Amino acid sequence: MAYIHQRPDWPLYEYDLRALMPALSNVLVHQGRLFGRLEALGFDDLQDAKLNAIAAEVVKSSEIEGEMLDAEEVRSSVAWRLGMSLGGVPSGDHFVDGVVEMAMDASERSAARLDEERLFNWHGALFPTGRGEFGRIRVGQWRDDANGPMQVVSSAMTPKETVHFEAPAAALLPQEMRKFLDWFESGDEASALLKAGIAHLWFVTIHPFSDGNGRIGRAILDMALARADKRPYRCYSVSAQIRKERKSYYDALKKAQSGNLDYTEWLSWYLGCLDRALASAVETVSSAMSRNRFWQLHKDQDLNERQRIIVSRMLLGIEGKMTKRKWSAMGKCSPMTAFRDIDDLVQKGILESDGQGGRSAAYVLIKSVWEH
Repeated sequence: MAYIHQRPDWPLYEYDLRALMPALSNVLVHQGRLFGRLEALGFDDLQDAKLNAIAAEVVKSSEIEGEMLDAEEVRSSVAWRLGMSLGGVPSGDHFVDGVVEMAMDASERSAARLDEERLFNWHGALFPTGRGEFGRIRVGQWRDDANGPMQVVSSAMTPKETVHFEAPAAALLPQEMRKFLDWFESGDEASALLKAGIAHLWFVTIHPFSDGNGRIGRAILDMALARADKRPYRCYSVSAQIRKERKSYYDALKKAQSGNLDYTEWLSWYLGCLDRALASAVETVSSAMSRNRFWQLHKDQDLNERQRIIVSRMLLGIEGKMTKRKWSAMGKCSPMTAFRDIDDLVQKGILESDGQGGRSAAYVLIKSVWEH
């Protein structure tokens, strides 16, 4: 019995809720902080946060599998589906639009029942041409074993091919997926957040499709988290955090899939990853709120377009301290124009000198109530 699905008690898992409570409590704290900050955002800012989270989910989930999507095409496709006036249009790339369609169906329609037909539709959206990385695949239907058992193996670039995991036989898929989908729609779990982590592990262990299982498994995770959040918006991306921790993610999955159906260690890793995703989202939303307060504070200031663009970049923390030479390069203007721009912002109480004079003089944004 190399894998958990081969055990006679599969899929009857267990976990130590008491051991998980500290990690679960941390997640709930960050979740509360994030939701509290989101409540303070206006509609447009909330829509923008939602757009960024969905786009990140799409791009990073694909990156985990080695698929690199054009981030701007993804944003445009998401914006179009959200009805946002950002010039959003379908990307024109059927693959990009398909991945976006699946991600948004999972997050925007999380309350709708997850069933076989919906999963087949997601799979079809992922592979609109009927082809995967290694040629034609069975689209919108469970995989078969025509070419041997479904295995997760090491990269072809490694010296020796290693089988990391072997999925259940194709003949078992109908009954395996029926059990999973019935469980997914039941309310029988100690925590909806824990259920999301279990759902992801369970689905990728069954590995029901010939390709795309990881991305669909993370869409299921996102859908379950949306149900747990009970909010009409998704403003954080777990896939973006998983992408940062890709190696430990695969290590944790591998260990759980070859374990003894005690999911405590897997859930501990998952809760830590979720907690870091939420903490990152709190920081991002807090920064957005600070920038909004800054522009509200200076709404009556008459700034030229060049000043607005460069100050916006400084607010993002990209440029650090500003010098006249840097301003001239960024604004594509003469040194004299850069001097006038900066001096004007100093007079208006937006910039201040860092205390050094002469050629090394540098300027920073004035710290004020907008940062708190």
